[in-house]
Amino acid sequence: MSDTPIRVGIIGADTAASWAGASHIPALAAQPRFVLEAVATRREESAKRAAEVFGARRWFADPYALISDPDVDLVTVAVRVPAHRDLVMAALAAGKAVYSESPLGANLAQTEEMASTAASLHTAIGLQGSMNPSVRRAAQIISEGRIGRVLSARVHATTFGYGPESITAYDYFNKQDAGASFLTITTAHVLDVIETVLGRITEVDARAERLWPQVTLTDSGEMSEREIDDHIDLIAKTSSGAPVSVQILAGVPIEDSRFALEVRGAEGWLTLEGDHPGGVQVGDLALTASVDFDAPDAPVASGVGPTAAEFWEGASINVGEVYASLARDIDQNTFLTPGFEHALHNSRLVARVDGAARSGRRQ
Repeated sequence: MSDTPIRVGIIGADTAASWAGASHIPALAAQPRFVLEAVATRREESAKRAAEVFGARRWFADPYALISDPDVDLVTVAVRVPAHRDLVMAALAAGKAVYSESPLGANLAQTEEMASTAASLHTAIGLQGSMNPSVRRAAQIISEGRIGRVLSARVHATTFGYGPESITAYDYFNKQDAGASFLTITTAHVLDVIETVLGRITEVDARAERLWPQVTLTDSGEMSEREIDDHIDLIAKTSSGAPVSVQILAGVPIEDSRFALEVRGAEGWLTLEGDHPGGVQVGDLALTASVDFDAPDAPVASGVGPTAAEFWEGASINVGEVYASLARDIDQNTFLTPGFEHALHNSRLVARVDGAARSGRRQ
């Protein structure tokens, strides 16, 4: 590892319940390789406050000024999805390394544009669940044939989001044009973990439902129309040859949240389990198996940022793994971290699942 610090600028590092504050800030603080050089929010007051609380050297009310700052090496884009494209394209044009939250674009065309523009620059996409140490160890066990030929797999996943109630600030998740739907976020993360463990999905058949077409906005009492599906069942085949049955359910009470991936092989089995209400991508996972295996590596980060609610405990675990991998890539000029090409593959896969759910035909 180089001794030269990687200077990070985070766009969207607000102190008021931001994902960046809950995950990115503690992930960076746990790794001396990184320096939080700057933060940017939409308002001068909140940007200044974020710099003070998070320990950034500088703050910006204009995100493009942060991007153009020569003292920023890596730009993290952690804002709402519709704003990703312009910010990411500006950072790429400035020759910066870029870490963008997922989904990369508000639609497939935007994702394709950003992926093709990234070229030889270092990028990372916020599909961080696949970087979890237990997920990586499970993939190793299967790739080494430790449980024999994979016969089948089953996934049950839930999220507290996309249920019958929301606050007004989060209602954009229910709108098609926002690009931040149950499919592009919750389902996308689950599919990415499946592919990490079992190989690329080669065939898929799916059925989607809209269980709560009307959403109550609890802070205003108004009703909002949900424009996206909030439940999906799918059957897929992976490159390992294993068929996978998947059910993803939204709107589950926090105490009932669960993720479970059960894999059965000809010579054994393994399971990955977690219970974070935010989904498989947020918290840690426990790995068990019928065969002996080396314990997963200890995560490089844990905990939450100074302003994050207890709900987000563990949010930095997987994000920290992404940053650690990106640092190795920058030092060694490798491109092993899931980046924008990976984001494009995931977005295309989600589009296939959506198409299968809409048509009722295998895609």
